[in-house]
Amino acid sequence: MSKQRIHLLCNAHLDPCWLWEWEEGAGETLSTFKTAVELCEQFDEFIFNHNEAVLYKWVEQYAPDLFKRIQVQVQKGKWNIMGGWFLQPDCNMPSGESFVRQVLVGKNYFKEKFGVEPDTSINFDPFGHSRGLVQILAKSGYKYYLFGRPHAEIFSLPEKGFIWKGYDGSEVIAYRFMGWYNAPLGKAREKVEQWIKEHPDHPIGLGLWGVGNHGGGPSFKDCKDLRELIQSTDEIEIFHSTTDSFFKELQEEQRIFPQLERDLNPWAPGCYTSQIRIKQKHRKLENDLYMTEKMASVCAIQGLLEYPTDEFHQALENLLFAEFHDILPGSSIPPVEDTALQILDHGLNIISRVKARCFFSLCKLNEDSPSDTVPLFAYNPHPFPVKSIFEAEFCLPDFNFEDSFVLPVMSIRGKSIPSQVEKEYGNVAVDWRKRMVFMATLPPSQITQIDIKADTILPQRPQPDVKIKNEIIEIKGDNTHIGINTQTGLMDFYRINGDDFLQSSAFLPMVIKDNEDPWGSEVLNYKEIEGVFSLLEETEVPKICGIQKDKYPPVHVIEDGEVRTVVEAIFKYNNSYIVIHYKIPKVFPEIEIQVRVFWFEKDRMLKLSIPLPWNDTEYIGQVVFGKDKLPGEQYESVSQKWVAGYSPDKNMALTIINDGIYGSDFINNTIRLTLLHSPAYSSLPFKNRPLVPQDRFTPRMEQGERIFRFWISGGNAQERFQVIDNEALAHNEKPMFLSFTPTQKGKPYSSAIIIENPSIILSAFKKAEKKNGYILRLFEPTGNTQKTDINIPPLDLSFSVSFQGFEIKTFYIDTLLKKVFECNLLEEEMKD
Repeated sequence: MSKQRIHLLCNAHLDPCWLWEWEEGAGETLSTFKTAVELCEQFDEFIFNHNEAVLYKWVEQYAPDLFKRIQVQVQKGKWNIMGGWFLQPDCNMPSGESFVRQVLVGKNYFKEKFGVEPDTSINFDPFGHSRGLVQILAKSGYKYYLFGRPHAEIFSLPEKGFIWKGYDGSEVIAYRFMGWYNAPLGKAREKVEQWIKEHPDHPIGLGLWGVGNHGGGPSFKDCKDLRELIQSTDEIEIFHSTTDSFFKELQEEQRIFPQLERDLNPWAPGCYTSQIRIKQKHRKLENDLYMTEKMASVCAIQGLLEYPTDEFHQALENLLFAEFHDILPGSSIPPVEDTALQILDHGLNIISRVKARCFFSLCKLNEDSPSDTVPLFAYNPHPFPVKSIFEAEFCLPDFNFEDSFVLPVMSIRGKSIPSQVEKEYGNVAVDWRKRMVFMATLPPSQITQIDIKADTILPQRPQPDVKIKNEIIEIKGDNTHIGINTQTGLMDFYRINGDDFLQSSAFLPMVIKDNEDPWGSEVLNYKEIEGVFSLLEETEVPKICGIQKDKYPPVHVIEDGEVRTVVEAIFKYNNSYIVIHYKIPKVFPEIEIQVRVFWFEKDRMLKLSIPLPWNDTEYIGQVVFGKDKLPGEQYESVSQKWVAGYSPDKNMALTIINDGIYGSDFINNTIRLTLLHSPAYSSLPFKNRPLVPQDRFTPRMEQGERIFRFWISGGNAQERFQVIDNEALAHNEKPMFLSFTPTQKGKPYSSAIIIENPSIILSAFKKAEKKNGYILRLFEPTGNTQKTDINIPPLDLSFSVSFQGFEIKTFYIDTLLKKVFECNLLEEEMKD
């Protein structure tokens, strides 16, 4: 190739919301697309490129005539649909299944409305990219990936593209564009000329131009200036182009690319934690949506109800919109935060109604149920048995107005199960509403009836009777020994079969120095400790607890029974308070930690520290369709449902499951979970200007009450890593409990789907998008070659599946033919 060739890629980066609300984003979309289509009609050589199905849906809804003009230009090749996703999401925090849906919904829309399917996936603006994306891209028909962050100043990459290799060995050709994805209004020619001057050794160049972030796109002046540049330049070929054309030529020219086998992080590590309420509610909608899809599929294949496709799609689009890269990362203004929470709540409301329909359709009262018991029904949505400590509330048949206390006992099929009564949510001063905590094993993918007998009457409610020895509250279980220090409120030891899995002073809340920037755009980590929380004085406890006493111990036992002991510890730092509940089992090795934070610090970060006892600890976490070593001390890490400290020498691991945080680090042999931070809203540094005005009050994030939950377990490393992903899934996609008397009697429906291998993840069980059958998506999370048997008794179907490490496999189930076909992530059958 003799001449340098420059592909001009005109785009208009349009954030649907950020410093503005979505209605303004929709309005700017209409304006930008109108300008772009007019320029396509006026300039024969011009090509406009844009992605994000959500924006096109707005145009289709609010300006249908404009939408038709765009369709014409797409057919002419003047308007290029690039990317093909629903929108540009955060590319680290959504689950692997959510990324699949971003692609599936987007690609289906563009294929239906425009008849196109891009080869290039683009994410220009997100703040980093999980390596788990590679397999999703490759199995969704993508060959190429174009992205912008992290920038070259902090993350070195081959300038001329590279092969990005996923955890399972999948590959795409990736390219980080140089500079910015747009150009100042009227200065596109200057940007192209500057690029040519700075990169004379690049035979193929990519010049991105157009106005953003608030839309704008191309201008008449820019199109005219670039036409003149093209006509006046002989030694270099400059032409309007598309992402697919650029990559195809790059591939032909370069042929051999260097390989990269890691994630594309970090940038903006503050975004792993900013606006934590959005992150927690996003996780809840993910969990409830994918769990309820599984429930609805189980019901539908048994003929119990019609699969609610439209409701699921509506809730799914709520979820996908909330994953936008200025919503989920928490970098937007307060009105956008409010709207995001409303959107997520709307999705949750839809799903709650569907879940109730499914649950009631599955419930039957056992014909041999004792007449003097109250039935409690439990549904396990997972294809494996779930053994855990569960909580559920119910009402006694009538009020007990006496001073006595009714002590219910629980059984399954006549066999007693360990249980205890704990404080219910309400505060009605009558013995009526009961909160049961119990240990049970729920069989896979079916309803279990638990019978509650309430005929034991005690003179009064039992009081905790836990001894304090040498200032330590000690709780011993079947093979566990745990100690809470009454002088510090911290956990001093957690032993399983005599082995230590923690150092003393575990679960110490730390305050970390931060600033007003929610992105953390100029930092890679948050290391510097400003201070730590300490126990309240006894005289301060009544005020915080709202009790009518002069003083009360800041560390005290609030529940105790045959299932577990619950210890409450209350801390303070400046004007902030924390209440930690240590839920310590008697019959199970897993500890639950609940952290209730009342936060009133500004420009600070809160971390929860967990020191480990091994000198060779590796820090590992779950990421998008994979697990990986986390950078720990280098910079703030991003992970998903669990992290772990692992000692290769001892072959021991401590695993920590969460239900809605993503940031952490590992410093001085200590896991430090990042709970929240309180910068200003959308405060981005520029030169040496103050980050916020210095003449008025400026609101900060996370002021007020936030709640966090963690599940801690130690053991043999191989055993922990074999089951941790499904344990995390069970704590996130929680079994459902409800006490009522069903309208029908009979034997319960049998397990609807069973996966024999306890390591294999059921990522999705849903109705197919374009056919009448069902989609079953499985994932191997350990990195090892494995196989499993799959049984679907209602369809009389059984088959075996083999996996390579970290492999995603998707199957289409034809319920009429009762056959199974492997397909790609777009639900297209794979040909041998």
